[in-house]
Amino acid sequence: MSILEVRQLAKHFGATQVLQDISFSLDQGEAVAIIGSSGSGKTTLLRCLNFLERPDGGSISVKGQTLFDAADPATQQPEQIRRKRLHFGLVFQNFNLFPQYTALENVMLASQLLARERPDYQSGKKAILAEIRQKAEELLTEVGLQNRMTNYPHQLSGGQQQRVAIARALALSPDILCFDEPTSALDPELTGEVLRVIRSLAQRNTTMIIVTHEMDFARDVADRIIFMDEGVIVEQGPPEQVIHNPREERTRKFLSHFSGV
Repeated sequence: MSILEVRQLAKHFGATQVLQDISFSLDQGEAVAIIGSSGSGKTTLLRCLNFLERPDGGSISVKGQTLFDAADPATQQPEQIRRKRLHFGLVFQNFNLFPQYTALENVMLASQLLARERPDYQSGKKAILAEIRQKAEELLTEVGLQNRMTNYPHQLSGGQQQRVAIARALALSPDILCFDEPTSALDPELTGEVLRVIRSLAQRNTTMIIVTHEMDFARDVADRIIFMDEGVIVEQGPPEQVIHNPREERTRKFLSHFSGV
């Protein structure tokens, strides 16, 4: 069943067209890897999906609900943006953890802020906060950081910080988890621990969009690969087909830069 429908998405910055006619769907439990050169529009696409950028054209629908339609001003109201973002969790390249909070506090923070809007918050505050803490502890345990919950970001390695960021993104139970080059800021020896966590999420059928430069990882984990170049989707299909038998010359040229592909 399709959970995400993106149709003819477009985005420009000034005279530069960054995304053009981007259309694809994502099924429940599917992991899609997006590959392409720097500047091909991959990060901008994720930022549009997470409403950190507003598209200039096209539409985005989740679970049959239209979240954005460039032709419908009613879907573009600023006060709705925060709620729309809850459909997506985004793990950034550079962690973006709050340095003044512990790992546990970083994971709990967004849930605590949202809980204040609940009508039963004042009467059930203690139980609500205990539930949020329990979930955060479970998530940090899942990513292998059960012994680092009280550490601050500066006390953690890059790989550990990124795993905290993954737990934080999962804390609000998003429909779709997005990764923007999750290992690009890591030393090679720390990359493996983050990829193992993402691989375990894929094995549990977590719905994911993963922008990555790790071709072996994309081939092994993704159900489908999308290759982008110059703001358009050039090719998409099963990993074995896109990586080992690409149909388009632009795809072949890009993959020629990776040894072992």
